Amino acid sequence: MIAISDKPYMTPEEYLEWQETQELRYEYVDGVVYAKDEVYGMTGGTLAHNDIALNLYSALRSPIRTKGCRVNVADVKVQTAETGAFFYPDVLISCDSRDKIATKFVRFPCLIAEILSPSTEAYDRVAKFAQYRRLESLREYVLISSEKVSVDIFRLNGSHKWELTPYSAGEIVQFTSINFECPIELLYEAVELL
Repeated sequence: MIAISDKPYMTPEEYLEWQETQELRYEYVDGVVYAKDEVYGMTGGTLAHNDIALNLYSALRSPIRTKGCRVNVADVKVQTAETGAFFYPDVLISCDSRDKIATKFVRFPCLIAEILSPSTEAYDRVAKFAQYRRLESLREYVLISSEKVSVDIFRLNGSHKWELTPYSAGEIVQFTSINFECPIELLYEAVELL
């Protein structure tokens, strides 16, 4: 990863002010700013990545809004703690009233989804998940493959441990934190897999 800012360290407030003046999205970890694409070692998302994110967003939008929740895609930041990192998840859902009035970033998501590719998978599964687990409100972390029909959902159980539930072709994906389910194929509708 290559740090972008000419300043060796930024406070969260400085990052937010600086990010507003940038054309590209930058993520913030431990006081250092990284181009989102630099973090992943790629120059942009694939069509499959984009289509899967939009399919998930489309499937969730109406049911979530009727529950008084918000669903956002790609361009909305989430902050993992007061002094913590800022990321741009592919899809996030918050049902917390504090996020309903948010204007710059979300702080209390119950579900975060990332679309995986070969260059992002390790980072999303390990480093990013470690940051997301700092969110007390988070109940589900969804990882969707862009190479094959496969969804992994990490859920926080009653013992405050994260459990993995994998889904594959022909199965119904269950998002328990928002009481929603859909066929896995809906997430891959009209998607040309890598």
